[in-house]
Amino acid sequence: MSLDAAVVGLGNPGRQYLRNRHNIGYRVAERVAQQLQARFSRKGFHCLLASASAEGKAVLLAKPQTFMNASGQAVEALVRFHAIPYERLLVCCDDIDLPFGTLRLRPMGGSGGQKGMQSIISALGTEEFPRLRIGIGHPPEDMDPAAYVLQDFAPQEEEKLGEIVGRAAEAVDVFIRSGLQAAMNRYNGDPDTAGSPRVD
Repeated sequence: MSLDAAVVGLGNPGRQYLRNRHNIGYRVAERVAQQLQARFSRKGFHCLLASASAEGKAVLLAKPQTFMNASGQAVEALVRFHAIPYERLLVCCDDIDLPFGTLRLRPMGGSGGQKGMQSIISALGTEEFPRLRIGIGHPPEDMDPAAYVLQDFAPQEEEKLGEIVGRAAEAVDVFIRSGLQAAMNRYNGDPDTAGSPRVD
Protein backbone atom coordinates (compact mmCIF):
# COMPACT_ATOMS: atom_id res chain seq x y z
CA MET A 1 0.00 0.00 0.00
CA SER A 2 1.35 3.41 -0.98
CA LEU A 3 1.06 5.89 1.87
CA ASP A 4 0.62 9.64 1.65
CA ALA A 5 1.51 10.13 5.31
CA ALA A 6 2.57 8.21 8.40
CA VAL A 7 1.95 9.70 11.84
CA VAL A 8 3.73 8.24 14.86
CA GLY A 9 2.71 9.17 18.41
CA LEU A 10 5.33 8.34 21.02
CA GLY A 11 4.65 6.96 24.48
CA ASN A 12 5.02 3.94 26.74
CA PRO A 13 2.62 0.98 26.53
CA GLY A 14 0.74 -0.17 29.61
CA ARG A 15 -2.03 1.21 31.80
CA GLN A 16 0.40 2.50 34.42
CA TYR A 17 1.79 4.99 31.88
CA LEU A 18 -1.53 6.01 30.36
CA ARG A 19 -1.75 9.53 31.82
CA ASN A 20 1.99 10.24 32.05
CA ARG A 21 3.37 13.43 30.55
CA HIS A 22 5.57 11.22 28.35
CA ASN A 23 2.47 9.75 26.69
CA ILE A 24 0.99 12.85 25.14
CA GLY A 25 2.16 11.63 21.72
CA TYR A 26 -0.11 8.60 22.12
CA ARG A 27 -3.01 10.89 23.00
CA VAL A 28 -2.49 12.97 19.88
CA ALA A 29 -2.37 9.88 17.64
CA GLU A 30 -5.56 8.58 19.28
CA ARG A 31 -7.35 11.91 18.71
CA VAL A 32 -6.29 11.96 15.06
CA ALA A 33 -7.63 8.41 14.65
CA GLN A 34 -10.90 9.46 16.24
CA GLN A 35 -11.21 12.46 13.91
CA LEU A 36 -10.52 10.28 10.87
CA GLN A 37 -12.92 7.58 12.11
CA ALA A 38 -10.13 5.02 12.37
CA ARG A 39 -9.27 2.50 15.10
CA PHE A 40 -6.02 1.09 16.42
CA SER A 41 -7.09 -2.45 15.60
CA ARG A 42 -3.95 -3.96 14.09
CA LYS A 43 -0.48 -4.87 15.34
CA GLY A 44 2.69 -4.82 13.30
CA PHE A 45 6.23 -3.47 13.26
CA HIS A 46 6.19 -3.38 17.09
CA CYS A 47 3.28 -0.91 16.87
CA LEU A 48 -0.45 -0.57 17.28
CA LEU A 49 -1.68 0.59 13.88
CA ALA A 50 -4.68 2.39 12.43
CA SER A 51 -5.30 2.94 8.73
CA ALA A 52 -7.22 6.05 7.70
CA SER A 53 -8.09 8.22 4.74
CA ALA A 54 -8.21 12.02 4.56
CA GLU A 55 -9.53 13.52 1.32
CA GLY A 56 -8.31 10.48 -0.57
CA LYS A 57 -4.91 10.46 1.10
CA ALA A 58 -3.85 7.14 2.63
CA VAL A 59 -2.65 7.61 6.21
CA LEU A 60 -1.08 5.17 8.66
CA LEU A 61 -1.19 6.02 12.37
CA ALA A 62 1.17 4.24 14.73
CA LYS A 63 1.80 3.93 18.46
CA PRO A 64 5.12 2.12 19.06
CA GLN A 65 4.90 -0.60 21.72
CA THR A 66 8.65 -0.88 22.30
CA PHE A 67 8.72 1.61 25.20
CA MET A 68 9.87 5.16 24.58
CA ASN A 69 13.63 4.64 24.63
CA ALA A 70 13.46 2.02 21.86
CA SER A 71 10.98 3.82 19.60
CA GLY A 72 13.46 3.76 16.74
CA GLN A 73 13.14 -0.02 16.43
CA ALA A 74 9.45 0.32 15.61
CA VAL A 75 9.70 3.40 13.41
CA GLU A 76 12.56 2.02 11.35
CA ALA A 77 10.64 -1.20 10.66
CA LEU A 78 7.55 0.78 9.66
CA VAL A 79 9.40 3.20 7.41
CA ARG A 80 11.47 0.53 5.68
CA PHE A 81 8.56 -1.80 4.95
CA HIS A 82 6.29 0.91 3.54
CA ALA A 83 9.13 2.84 1.87
CA ILE A 84 7.83 6.02 3.50
CA PRO A 85 9.69 9.16 2.36
CA TYR A 86 11.01 10.96 5.42
CA GLU A 87 9.13 14.16 4.57
CA ARG A 88 5.85 12.20 4.90
CA LEU A 89 6.71 10.88 8.37
CA LEU A 90 5.48 12.98 11.29
CA VAL A 91 6.59 12.05 14.82
CA CYS A 92 4.58 13.50 17.74
CA CYS A 93 6.22 13.68 21.16
CA ASP A 94 6.42 15.56 24.46
CA ASP A 95 8.97 18.33 25.06
CA ILE A 96 10.09 19.57 28.49
CA ASP A 97 11.75 22.65 27.01
CA LEU A 98 8.49 24.09 25.68
CA PRO A 99 5.89 25.74 27.93
CA PHE A 100 2.89 23.58 28.72
CA GLY A 101 0.52 23.46 25.76
CA THR A 102 2.86 25.05 23.21
CA LEU A 103 3.13 23.32 19.84
CA ARG A 104 6.24 23.34 17.69
CA LEU A 105 6.40 21.76 14.23
CA ARG A 106 9.77 21.45 12.52
CA PRO A 107 10.93 19.78 9.28
CA MET A 108 14.05 18.33 10.96
CA GLY A 109 16.35 18.76 13.94
CA GLY A 110 17.97 17.09 16.90
CA SER A 111 16.32 15.15 19.69
CA GLY A 112 16.36 17.94 22.27
CA GLY A 113 17.12 15.23 24.82
CA GLN A 114 13.87 13.35 24.12
CA LYS A 115 14.88 9.69 24.32
CA GLY A 116 12.28 8.39 21.89
CA MET A 117 13.24 10.98 19.29
CA GLN A 118 16.92 10.17 19.78
CA SER A 119 16.19 6.49 19.27
CA ILE A 120 14.39 7.25 15.99
CA ILE A 121 17.20 9.51 14.75
CA SER A 122 19.76 6.80 15.54
CA ALA A 123 17.73 4.04 13.90
CA LEU A 124 16.97 6.00 10.72
CA GLY A 125 20.42 7.56 10.53
CA THR A 126 18.97 11.00 9.87
CA GLU A 127 17.38 13.99 11.62
CA GLU A 128 15.57 15.01 8.44
CA PHE A 129 11.98 14.08 9.19
CA PRO A 130 9.13 16.30 10.46
CA ARG A 131 8.18 16.33 14.12
CA LEU A 132 5.46 17.87 16.26
CA ARG A 133 6.63 18.62 19.77
CA ILE A 134 4.02 19.31 22.45
CA GLY A 135 5.19 21.33 25.43
CA ILE A 136 4.70 19.69 28.84
CA GLY A 137 6.57 22.33 30.83
CA HIS A 138 9.95 22.13 32.53
CA PRO A 139 10.43 20.05 35.68
CA PRO A 140 11.20 21.77 38.98
CA GLU A 141 14.92 22.39 39.50
CA ASP A 142 15.14 19.70 42.18
CA MET A 143 13.47 16.99 40.05
CA ASP A 144 15.09 14.55 37.65
CA PRO A 145 13.58 15.14 34.17
CA ALA A 146 13.26 11.35 33.73
CA ALA A 147 11.03 11.21 36.81
CA TYR A 148 9.04 14.28 35.72
CA VAL A 149 8.03 12.85 32.32
CA LEU A 150 6.89 9.61 33.97
CA GLN A 151 4.56 11.48 36.31
CA ASP A 152 0.87 11.89 35.50
CA PHE A 153 -0.21 15.36 34.47
CA ALA A 154 -1.30 17.49 37.41
CA PRO A 155 -5.10 17.79 37.78
CA GLN A 156 -5.10 21.42 36.60
CA GLU A 157 -3.06 20.38 33.55
CA GLU A 158 -5.36 17.45 32.83
CA GLU A 159 -8.30 19.88 32.66
CA LYS A 160 -6.62 21.68 29.75
CA LEU A 161 -5.32 18.63 27.91
CA GLY A 162 -8.45 18.04 25.87
CA GLU A 163 -8.03 21.39 24.16
CA ILE A 164 -4.26 21.00 23.76
CA VAL A 165 -4.49 17.50 22.29
CA GLY A 166 -7.31 18.67 20.04
CA ARG A 167 -5.20 21.53 18.70
CA ALA A 168 -2.26 19.18 18.14
CA ALA A 169 -4.53 16.76 16.26
CA GLU A 170 -5.74 19.63 14.09
CA ALA A 171 -2.11 20.45 13.28
CA VAL A 172 -1.55 16.83 12.26
CA ASP A 173 -4.64 16.97 10.07
CA VAL A 174 -3.32 20.08 8.29
CA PHE A 175 0.02 18.31 7.80
CA ILE A 176 -1.75 15.35 6.20
CA ARG A 177 -4.01 17.40 3.94
CA SER A 178 -1.94 20.49 3.14
CA GLY A 179 1.67 19.80 4.09
CA LEU A 180 4.11 20.74 6.82
CA GLN A 181 4.54 24.41 5.95
CA ALA A 182 0.81 25.06 6.19
CA ALA A 183 0.70 23.33 9.59
CA MET A 184 3.74 25.30 10.81
CA ASN A 185 2.21 28.60 9.74
CA ARG A 186 -1.00 27.94 11.62
CA TYR A 187 0.01 26.09 14.76
CA ASN A 188 3.54 26.99 15.80
CA GLY A 189 3.76 29.24 18.81
CA ASP A 190 1.93 30.34 21.92
CA PRO A 191 -1.33 28.48 22.65
CA ASP A 192 -3.22 31.78 22.77
CA THR A 193 -2.23 32.73 19.22
CA ALA A 194 -1.67 29.38 17.48
CA GLY A 195 -4.39 28.48 15.01
CA SER A 196 -4.19 31.90 13.36
CA PRO A 197 -2.12 32.24 10.16
CA ARG A 198 1.46 33.22 10.92
CA VAL A 199 4.98 32.72 9.62
CA ASP A 200 7.34 30.80 11.86
